[in-house]
Amino acid sequence: MTERAIPAVLSIAGSDSGGGAGIQADLKAFAACGVHGMTAITALTAQNTVGVDAVLAIEPEMIVAQVRAVARDIGVDAVKIGMLGTVATIEAVATALDELDDGTPVVLDPVMVSESGAPLLAPDARTALVELLLPRVTVTTPNVPEARTIVGSDDDAPELARAIHRLGPRYVLVTGGHREQATDVLFDGETTTEIPGERFPDGAAHGSGCTHSSALAAHLALGLDPADAARAAKEVAARAVRDGLREIGQGAGPVDALGIRAGAAERPAAR
Repeated sequence: MTERAIPAVLSIAGSDSGGGAGIQADLKAFAACGVHGMTAITALTAQNTVGVDAVLAIEPEMIVAQVRAVARDIGVDAVKIGMLGTVATIEAVATALDELDDGTPVVLDPVMVSESGAPLLAPDARTALVELLLPRVTVTTPNVPEARTIVGSDDDAPELARAIHRLGPRYVLVTGGHREQATDVLFDGETTTEIPGERFPDGAAHGSGCTHSSALAAHLALGLDPADAARAAKEVAARAVRDGLREIGQGAGPVDALGIRAGAAERPAAR
């Protein structure tokens, strides 16, 4: 926990040109949680609510330089890691993490596929993610398909959480968006904790995973323990999905972590 009144949280992730996921969603989630957001962009995507048209990886040296710049001047009270894409990017992020202060909380969202189904992590990068990043992180937040890919099994969330924990992270939070019940499962190496939640089939979910992991990192920076931070993040992400902007774009609309819809309803009608 930082001694500053406003913690500074770093997102290491890709940019979504449609504004719904990635760095853009992370910054909205940070603001909604009351922390200052910083970024180290790993990739540029030409993306909208329908799909991903193109991806451009950022040079590894530039990824490390972004992290060093904000750490040197501002400091980093927690980190959220999102889209990585390539082995070289993962290696750069591992290097950058090792330069941060010991004990800095790190949340890894192992992004593999976009909401529209586009692959966002190269097959050969999965091994690097497991070997180089999982042992370095405080919490990892895979959904069920991601967790199954990581461990190579079709188990349900509790078994997946235990299997991933053996790979090195301190906590594993398997999120419930792809389960029959929208229940997250947290495993700390000894205890399994279920975090129930409501499903919102009429909501908008583009950016929900990014929002969840960013809110978790923000609450760790604010001083909550991982279990309480996971509960708080669940509430932030669920509310963002419930209030999602379904009218934005032709595909899965973006989540609304900042209450844009509520603010629009309060504004006077244009003359």
